[in-house]
Amino acid sequence: MLSPTAATIRLTLHVLAATIWVGGQFTLAGLLPVLRAHEGAAKQAARAFNRIAWPAFGVLVLTGMWNLADVNVADAPTSYQVTVFVKILVAIIAGAAAAAHTAARTKVTLAVGGALGAVASVAAVFLGVLLHTGS
Repeated sequence: MLSPTAATIRLTLHVLAATIWVGGQFTLAGLLPVLRAHEGAAKQAARAFNRIAWPAFGVLVLTGMWNLADVNVADAPTSYQVTVFVKILVAIIAGAAAAAHTAARTKVTLAVGGALGAVASVAAVFLGVLLHTGS
């Protein structure tokens, strides 16, 4: 059996947090039609999800910084550096949009924040895979 390393632990934590953050958004969105049939259930489910989603986002940020610390970005090709910058930007957009969604007081802000947060989160996953594979 192969021995785990700090890199495998770091990547496992990062992927686990991403599955909670991104997968949870899509799971909750899929459950919304059923939840809306019960008064207050959608808001209760969203609050419950936020209790695990935001810590997962924090783990993503911390393990993302840990990932960057393990790579000498300054010596990496320009294309890699640009991809890292775009991933960081997209992750910030995902967090900001999700925060706007969480704090929303109007249906428009709720919808735009949720949609932008989900799209940006998927884009961050894609860019993370791209960076990891070096493709």
